[in-house]
Amino acid sequence: MIKNTFFTLLMFCLLTLNTQVKAASSIVLLGDSLSASYGMQQNEGWVSLLNQTLHQQNAPFLITNASISGETTAGGLSRLPGILSKEKVDYLLIELGGNDGLRGFPPKLIKNNLLQIIQLAKAKDIPVAIMNIRIPPNYGPRYNQLFTDTFAQVAKEEDIPLLQFFMEDIATNPKLMQADGIHPNQAAQPLIVEVMHKQLNQLLLGNSAANTKLNSN
Repeated sequence: MIKNTFFTLLMFCLLTLNTQVKAASSIVLLGDSLSASYGMQQNEGWVSLLNQTLHQQNAPFLITNASISGETTAGGLSRLPGILSKEKVDYLLIELGGNDGLRGFPPKLIKNNLLQIIQLAKAKDIPVAIMNIRIPPNYGPRYNQLFTDTFAQVAKEEDIPLLQFFMEDIATNPKLMQADGIHPNQAAQPLIVEVMHKQLNQLLLGNSAANTKLNSN
C-alpha cells in the first residue's frame, strides 16, 4: 500500500514537472554582440544570467539566444528562416540595427530588413517585439534622428511592442563599458538583467505596464 502510494505520488510529480517544462515559452532573441556576451564567457552575459533567474522563479518563459557578434539586420534576416525551422519559437525579440548604424547603412535599408524579419515571424503566427536601438551621437544629428525613427516606425507600422534599449543608462557610464566604449562589461550585465526582466514580465505576463507600443514618437 505504501509502495503504491509512493509510486502514485512520484508519477504525479514527474507529470507535473513535465507539464511545467513543456509550458515554458521560448523567446528567441535575434541579436548582436550586445546580447552575445562579447568580451566575456557566455555564462557571464545578461541572457544567461536572466535565464538563471527565470529558472529559479519557475517563470513561464525562457530565452533562446540566437545572437551573434557583428550581426546586422540583413544577417538576421538571412538566418531567421533556419532558426524558425529548428528552434521552438513562441516569441521573437529583435535586438538588431546597431551594427547597421555604426556602418552608416541607410535607414530605409535597415527598416526594410526589419520589416521582412517581422513578416517572416508573423507568417508563422509568432508574436514579435523589437528593441529601440541607439547609436553614438557622433554620426551627426540628421543620421541619428533618421536611424532612431526607424524603430518607432517599424513598431507602429507592424503594431508590435517597442522595448526600451537596455544600453541607454549604461552606455554613458565608462565604469560599465568595455575599453572599446561600445560593449557593456561584466559589471553591466546584472543591470541589463533588471531592465530586461521587468520588460519581459510586462510584455508576456500582461501587466498593465506592458503596453509599450508606440502610437507616435
